[in-house]
Amino acid sequence: MSGRREYEIAFVGLKPGVHEFNYELLDKFFSVYPAQDFFNINAKVTLQLEKSSSFMLLKFSVGGKSDVICDRCGNTLAVQLWDDFEILVKMADEPDKMNEEEEDPDVFYIAKGESHINVENWLYEFSTLSIPAYRMCSENEMGGVKCNIAALDMLKKMSEENEEKTNPIWKGLDKFRNN
Repeated sequence: MSGRREYEIAFVGLKPGVHEFNYELLDKFFSVYPAQDFFNINAKVTLQLEKSSSFMLLKFSVGGKSDVICDRCGNTLAVQLWDDFEILVKMADEPDKMNEEEEDPDVFYIAKGESHINVENWLYEFSTLSIPAYRMCSENEMGGVKCNIAALDMLKKMSEENEEKTNPIWKGLDKFRNN
């Protein structure tokens, strides 16, 4: 973990029960990580930490918005971020060994003597996972003023060229398509 202190939670001083933390993640937060395929991000993350004597349940709720590039036309597209994630943090004598052996990605171990937990990497991971994988203009926007018409025309032209280049040996198989 990179160790920015504003993302460390001193859980030792917290009473058992639910505690809430709020984070606003802007482009500056993501600048320390490798290059991203999004920009102008404004992620709002609510973290509910449920503390118990032997474990903590962390519930991340991600919301906000970001700009991405449309997969079809290449123009800037605003998308909404939304998702919920949970991590169960358990205390163990050998946390590094336990983390290597643990198969469940939603379980993380820390040393019994720890007093702080750094949530920075989880904030990064969950915010990034909240960005939709399928990034295209909606059907009513496609071909509209926000779309790159030149790119759409090029895609249509390439599609027509591919149809013309069909291998003739497959032509006879069309008669079996509807059986």
